[in-house]
Amino acid sequence: MRFLLAILLFILILLQFKMWFGEGGYRDVKRLGERVEQQAQENEILAQRNRELQAEVEDLRQGLEAIEERARSELGMIKENEKFYQVVPGRKNGSKDQE
Repeated sequence: MRFLLAILLFILILLQFKMWFGEGGYRDVKRLGERVEQQAQENEILAQRNRELQAEVEDLRQGLEAIEERARSELGMIKENEKFYQVVPGRKNGSKDQE
């Protein structure tokens, strides 16, 4: 009877060890859960970026205003008969040199 009890106890210990530390055990499941959560966050960031890009595409398809805005900001273009003024920051102490 004791021999049978010892064998059952040994089997129980082996099964517990495999459950906690073996392949597919608790640690693996926890690690996979963390990876799934991390991937879900990354997917949400990429989905937001896709929504922004889709909105920009729709803007470009619908009107010339968005195209004009991009030409001005990214390419530095201006319309015909427009004047471009570039403001250069001045000195803090006024326009005269002080020594």
